[in-house]
Amino acid sequence: MNIKIRKAQKEDMSDVLELINELARFEKEPEAVIIDENDLIRDGFGENPAFHCFVAEADGKIQGMALIYFRYSTWKGKTVHLEDLIVREEFRGKGLGSALYTEVIRFAAKEKVKRTEWVVLNWNKDAADFYRRSGADVMEDWDTVQMDEEAMHKYLQEKGLL
Repeated sequence: MNIKIRKAQKEDMSDVLELINELARFEKEPEAVIIDENDLIRDGFGENPAFHCFVAEADGKIQGMALIYFRYSTWKGKTVHLEDLIVREEFRGKGLGSALYTEVIRFAAKEKVKRTEWVVLNWNKDAADFYRRSGADVMEDWDTVQMDEEAMHKYLQEKGLL
């Protein structure tokens, strides 16, 4: 199998969206994805792209992707956040995920960031073990906090700001 990692192009966003939906099913949230291909194109390829994306091709077809963006840590400075790394189920264990992961780390090092960070589900033991073996610190004393659009709207309404 011939594996190639490259920067994603606008034309790849249909495949990237398929992979995002596959990840949502894997993470047991198949209805959670609300973006579409046009959102990905607009947000990833405009004048100030919100993200960078790498794709993994196996024998000429996109079978995996990694989506990243810059963040800023008040303690460390500029960092890279790995939002998602997904490989189609039938291609897992064939080196595509590892190649994408390596490309993300290489990109971060080239950008001279102080940290690369991401979240792993606590039940995804295989991924957490892989990250530990690579030298990453899987922090167990931090909880992810999120507020969706509805909750933000409700909060601002309660504060009299909407």
